[in-house]
Amino acid sequence: MGQYYQTESVIHKLDPRVKLVATICFIISLFVVDSWVGYVVAAVFLAVMIKLSKVPFRFMVKGMKAIVMILMITVVFNLFLTPGEPLVTFWKLTITKEGLRIAVMMAVRLSFLIVGSSLMTLTTTPNSLTDGMEKLMNPLKYVKVPVHEVAMMMSIALRFIPILLEETDKIMKAQIARGADFESGNLIKKAKAMVPLLVPLFISAFRRANDLAMAMEARCYRGGEHRTKMKPLQYHAADRIAYLVLLVYFSGCVALRIYL
Repeated sequence: MGQYYQTESVIHKLDPRVKLVATICFIISLFVVDSWVGYVVAAVFLAVMIKLSKVPFRFMVKGMKAIVMILMITVVFNLFLTPGEPLVTFWKLTITKEGLRIAVMMAVRLSFLIVGSSLMTLTTTPNSLTDGMEKLMNPLKYVKVPVHEVAMMMSIALRFIPILLEETDKIMKAQIARGADFESGNLIKKAKAMVPLLVPLFISAFRRANDLAMAMEARCYRGGEHRTKMKPLQYHAADRIAYLVLLVYFSGCVALRIYL
């Protein structure tokens, strides 16, 4: 998650503002629809966007590893704690028809949400993402919101996600090579075993943050006021078509919610 996949595609060439608005609308649409027909429409829309992006689906699914535990917890809680018509009962636990339906729908919703969000970061460079965020949030300047600084912080956070994941993997492999064991033992022992991993990871993160701050300071970075853009954002014909397609999709989701 948070990585940029370099390739030539229709989605890569779109204005970052279009992709930001599309991602927000897609996430909202997942909570608007409440029927299987709506999820099928969302799945088709997402599949078409993935195909147009030319990003390998296997590469995209790798980002799902980070939410597997959250996904499992959500499914289990909805499966066993939702009242309704009993389907299976063992010991004090009961799986209901309503619980099964909600659990499956929540799993599908979360999966689509993560894949749809990662599609934006995979097809948009951090710099373009920052420019798009700043441009969309421009009206907030009138209420004294530091738009440029907020956009920059969000962009840096997105950029650091894959770096920290890679750093974690390197440190874990180095610790395992020195005899560290992260798997065996109870929960307390596993938590203690994580200390040799977390300490160097935090030190590395602070060092990278300090290096970034020094680099920005050395280049006389001074925030958003009176800054110009080397590549100003401009809408093209493809962006207008993308907005039209998005409007049709979102209107369809709302219609499915009303009439189904």
